[in-house]
Amino acid sequence: MNKQQVMQLIEQEKLVVIVRGVAKEKLIPLCGALYRGGVRLLEITFDARGNTPWEETAQSIAMLDKHFEGRICIGAGTVLNTAQAELAVHAGAKYLISPNVSPAVIAYAKEAGVVSMPGAMTPTEIVDAYNAGADFVKVFPADSMGLSYVKAVRAPLSHIPMIAVGGVDEKNVGDFLAIGLSGVGVGSNIVKKAMLDAEDYDGIAKLAGLYTEAIKRACNI
Repeated sequence: MNKQQVMQLIEQEKLVVIVRGVAKEKLIPLCGALYRGGVRLLEITFDARGNTPWEETAQSIAMLDKHFEGRICIGAGTVLNTAQAELAVHAGAKYLISPNVSPAVIAYAKEAGVVSMPGAMTPTEIVDAYNAGADFVKVFPADSMGLSYVKAVRAPLSHIPMIAVGGVDEKNVGDFLAIGLSGVGVGSNIVKKAMLDAEDYDGIAKLAGLYTEAIKRACNI
């Protein structure tokens, strides 16, 4: 899948599920459950604290990319530097998501031909990220500022494709999309620790389905 196809998939599916801190042996059943729930985009995050080696995260990305090839598009999250970016891309990540604006990571993504999605909060950060070459800008943390803030920022910056991350749930996902966002990122609201601990993959699949159905309703699909 080339960069243009990945961008089109993000615009089409509108939901990136964030998978953070999940044991490697649970990744395939978890992602299989998310797939059954209609999820087609997954972000596997690097561990900023360093408890999980970067190489192990890259191995997980490669494993999932191979296992779900053609069914789920895998990206890397919490990409804070070019070393992580390089590991992720070599492992098969099709997009790089960060909590911050790193011109070096954005430049690497552009050079490598993958989608860049840095995180930003203020209008200045959002514009700086876009001008640096970001394909989408992750408005983060969206829950701290609220829907009204994101809507206000969108008004003068509607030419910039944005994704909201933080506090998005099945009840408000339609509201975020209604203000013109390209999509949303959702983590623990779908990948619930209690369900994961209990290996309740059917429950996770049903929960994911609530989001994908809500998105279809919001977008009249």
